[in-house]
This record gives sequence, C-alpha cells and structure tokens, in this order.
Amino acid sequence: MSSTDTPRHRRRRSAPAIAAATAVLIAATTLTAGAAQAAPRQTIDPKNPDFGPNVTIFTPKTPQAEIQAKMDALHDKQVDAETSSDRYGVYFAPGEYGSDADPLQFGVGYFTEVAGLGESPDDVTVDGAIEVRNRCLENGGTSNCLALVNFWRTLANLKLDVNTAGQGGCEATANFWAVSQAVSMRRLDVQGPVSLMDYCTAGPQYASGGYIADSRFDTQVVSGSQQQWLTRNSVLGGGWSNGVWNQVFSGVVGAPSEASFPTEPYTTLDKTPVSREKPYLFVADDGTYNVRVPAAQKSSSGVSWADGTTPGRTVPIKDFYIAKPGDSVARINLELASGKNLLLTPGMYDVASSINVVRPDTVVLGMGHATLTAVNGATPLTIADSISGVVVAGVSIDAGPTKSKTLLRVGPTSKPALITKIDALRDRLCVNQRYAKIDPRCTTGSNPVTLSDVYFRVGGAHVGKVDTALEINSDDVLIDHTWVWRADHGVEGFTNGVNGDTDRWRTNTGTNGVIVNGDRVTATGLFVEHFQQHNTIWNGEDGTVVLYQNELPYDPPTQADWTQKDGTLGYEGYTVSDGVQRHHLYGAGVYVFNQNNPSIVTENGFSVPDAPGVQLHHIMTVNLSAGTINHVVNGVGDAVPPSTSGVPEYVTDYPAK
Repeated sequence: MSSTDTPRHRRRRSAPAIAAATAVLIAATTLTAGAAQAAPRQTIDPKNPDFGPNVTIFTPKTPQAEIQAKMDALHDKQVDAETSSDRYGVYFAPGEYGSDADPLQFGVGYFTEVAGLGESPDDVTVDGAIEVRNRCLENGGTSNCLALVNFWRTLANLKLDVNTAGQGGCEATANFWAVSQAVSMRRLDVQGPVSLMDYCTAGPQYASGGYIADSRFDTQVVSGSQQQWLTRNSVLGGGWSNGVWNQVFSGVVGAPSEASFPTEPYTTLDKTPVSREKPYLFVADDGTYNVRVPAAQKSSSGVSWADGTTPGRTVPIKDFYIAKPGDSVARINLELASGKNLLLTPGMYDVASSINVVRPDTVVLGMGHATLTAVNGATPLTIADSISGVVVAGVSIDAGPTKSKTLLRVGPTSKPALITKIDALRDRLCVNQRYAKIDPRCTTGSNPVTLSDVYFRVGGAHVGKVDTALEINSDDVLIDHTWVWRADHGVEGFTNGVNGDTDRWRTNTGTNGVIVNGDRVTATGLFVEHFQQHNTIWNGEDGTVVLYQNELPYDPPTQADWTQKDGTLGYEGYTVSDGVQRHHLYGAGVYVFNQNNPSIVTENGFSVPDAPGVQLHHIMTVNLSAGTINHVVNGVGDAVPPSTSGVPEYVTDYPAK
C-alpha cells in the first residue's frame, strides 16, 4: 500500500493548541456590536423551558387517551419517513403510564427520541409496549418484510413493564425492537420479553443493528436475525438467545461465554476498558430541568445506576443555550465562548461555518436527532485540541452538496512544530506523578472528549460530499456509538447503474469514513459503511475498538474504481497504519455486496502492521451475495465469494495465538 493512499504519518496530540483555541475565542467574542445587540441573552424558565414545537412532554396527569392518540399519530407520520427533515423528541415526566388493565402501547418511527425525565430509569414506568416492527415493502405491505433500514431512533431512561395485552397471536409474545443502525437503547429497566427482530411478519425478517448500553433486562433477550449487536455495561438477567455473525458484550453481567466461538459468534469482555454514559435530561424534585453528565469509567461493568444516581455532575438547564433551527452559528459560538453549554432542539440546522467547542467540559446535547447539515463545504462541528471533558451526544451530521473536508473534527488537522515539541515534552513529564498533579492536562484520559450517539450521513436524503466524515486528531477521545454512513440508497433520483449506483458513485462522494490520528482513542460501537476508499484508518497508538461493523461500498462501477494506487485490489474496510505498535480490536466484521458490478474483488477485509502489540480478536468477513473478498486480514482467511453468501469466514485471533 503506497503512502499516497492513506495518511500514514502520525501526530502527537497531548496538549491544547493554544494559538488555535485563542483564535477561535477571539473570533467568537468579537462579533459585531450590532449582532450582539440583536441577540440579547436568552432567558430560560428552569421549570418550563421552551424546547420548541417538536418536543412533546407528557406527565402522569395527561389523559392516557391523549397520549395514545398523539403517539399513534406521530408513529403514522414517521414510520416510513426515512428521508424526512422532521425530527421529534417525546419525553415522559416522572410517574407511571399505562396499567395492567389498560397498557400504553405505541411504535417509534424515524428520527424520534422517546425518553423518561427521571434521574433514575425507575422514576418513569411505562406499563405496555414501546416497539419498532418490520417494514413490509412489497405487495401492498404484505411481503419483503424486514428491518434492514429501520434507522435513527432512540429509547432511553425509563422502566418498561412489558404488557402486550390486546395484541393478537404472535404480536403478543414480546416487545419488538426490530432495528438496524443509528438506533440506541440506553438506561432502560425492562421487565418482560424483548425481541430485537420482528418474527411475526412475512420474510425475510432481516435486521442489522444495533446498540444497548447501561440497561437491565430480567428476561432473555432474543437477538433473532440481528447480524451484529453491541451490548455494553448492562445486566442480562435472563441471558441472550442467539447470534448471527457478530454479537459483542462488554462489561455485561450475565453475558454469554465466547468459549464456543465461532459456532456461537459471541465476543465477551468482562470489563469495558473506557466508557461514559450519555448525558440525559431530567426533572429534579423541585420541578427544575437539568442535564446529568455521567463521569467516565475505566474497567467497568454493569449499569451505572445500580446503587443510586449515576456518578457524574448535574448541569442546570439555565447553563445551556437552547438552540432552535434558524439560530445563527455566530450566536451559538458566542454563547459557547461565553460559558454556555448547547442544547439542540429537534430539527434541521444549516451550518455554513463551524460550530466551535473551545472550553473544557462543554456539553453539546441533541434532542430528537437534531441534525446539522454542512453548507458551502463547511465542517459543521469542531472541538479544540486536548480540552478534557467535552461531550457531544445525540447529534446527527449531514454532508451537503458542496464537498466538506470533514463533518466533525476533534483537534486541528495540523499545528506548529513548536507546539508539537511541547506536547512530546509534556507527555514525558506526565509520567512523573508529582508533575501530573500540577498539570491537569496529564489526566485528560480520565475525562475524555466523548461522542455518544453521534451519527453521520453522506447522501440519501439529498446529495452529499465529504473527504472524511469524522477526523480525530486529539489524544484520549472516546467514541461511544456512532454510525458513519455514505448512503447506499436514497431519493436523489439516480438512474445510471444498478439502482442508480454509477451515478451515486460519481455524485455522493465520500473518501474515508473515520480517520484517527490521536493516541489512546477508544471506540465502543463503531459502525462505518460504504466509503469510496478506506472506511476507517487508524494512525494513532494505543487504539481500542469494541465492535466494528462495516459494509464496503455497493456502487463501484469498475475494478479500476476500486483499486489502490499500488495495484492492491480494493480498499480494506479497516486499516491500521504501518508503524503503529499497539492496537486492539474486539469483534469486527467487513461485509461485501458489490451489486453494481459483482465481478469486483477486494483482497483483504482488514490490514494491520505485524507488530506484537497489534491484536485482533474475533474478526470476520462475509458476502451478502455479490463481489468477493479474498482474505480476512493480511492474506489470512479464505475467500468469501458469492457462492458463500451469508456464510462468514472467521479469524479467531490475529496474529494467531
């Protein structure tokens, strides 16, 4: 592989880029006097904040018939709204909803967040069912029933007493959560049967999720047809039923053993190396709204709320700027620079210049899948270098029709040589415990920049173009569930090629999904798909990834379009760069489906340097019916051609133990 194909150089990222951060602060705080006068400081009623028209808050006093009618109407509106620009947040104040005799049952559609507003999940109880079912796409909604495109929805922070009374036959057997990527279940206490697939409809019933964190289940969870799934820091009181290709458990009490891998495709880590739970909105006993920001953990397992309030800090709602679609980036940056956190209410935000996060411990929290769209080639969101404790959560980012270099960038792409030398010196000094106590930047790893449920889309709803969707240049960053997607389908109207794929290849362009240049970066739940060269490039040292899922692009028109400059056939779905000495990957899959040209060949699913500290555990490739991957990693592992469709090729450990 030639050095021109991937960024093989590595950059140290251990201290703040002082000059860059200062420049951002100056820019943010020297807006014109007219702009400042036109935007007086936001006044927030802490007991009744204005979250805009797309947020619905129910209380126990709301008549159940009203809740049922509103939730049914919202589901009907969003159940097929895959490319809609509508975004919704639905929240339940502390209390009980539904009953044994009259359960509350509703579905969750696209771009919808449903969450409780308690400080503990058990502060909000729903007696009923909260579900996602298959979409039946042919013959008037009676066949080709599956969940492969059930994206973008959230269920969080409540207790669900499963009650399917009144539903008929098969539908009454479980609470169905038949989903695929960009869907999270967090901070749930579930009593009763749950199925992660809908087995009650006509076939094929496929699903391709997904993610659970900080949740407790008292009954066996049925994985069903789920191709891959990550369950992190949870409790499985009744166990886990099965797996298809790649099921990963990290810090999960009651997780299945991995001893029978790959017959049972389980990967099990007793402890999660680094984790932080997603911030959540809650109403305190005095009626005021707040955001709880959980603390980072190392070597953890089980739910964060088992012994009371999740460890962390509480930020009053008055310490946020509550943004709405149409607010200017200048106003948002002014509020951020002046000390506010940022709450993005549901909707679409056109971003023509970067929203810049420059202060430690800033929280950027999206409600209802709030979406930033790049305008004129902007990078919608940037985080300054090595500022500890920043959390971005619940935010989606779309590419626009003018190519952006990045959609989210953590740390600058480059910095002066003098700063780089200072970084290296500080790294050496931080080893000394006495020095570490006086320089807080030495403990950045204990309070990492964290990205939770941050999703990326290139194309699909509209034309999109980007070089690299997510670029991480800082050290000590935690990626806590992301889906980085160059769309394989959409409503752009492409016609040339199979399903318009040739037009798609030339129009919705995305070179790389994720590039990691920083050291000590951890990812729990990294889903990256369909980019036109390497989907993920890892240049930093001491990287750790727990579950990686990748589909290679469906749409290369010719082998020449899918060949590296040195002649290597295809681009690996996951590559660790030459010279990296330490890297760990647990539970990973690269899938091929070259529907536009089934003759296309990819040489390897993964590529890594042969170094003792680079360890891959439980990796696989699989063919979805078109194209070929010759090897799993570095020439090891048999080919997956179309004749082996659906049958994975596994490598238990690389290098072999």
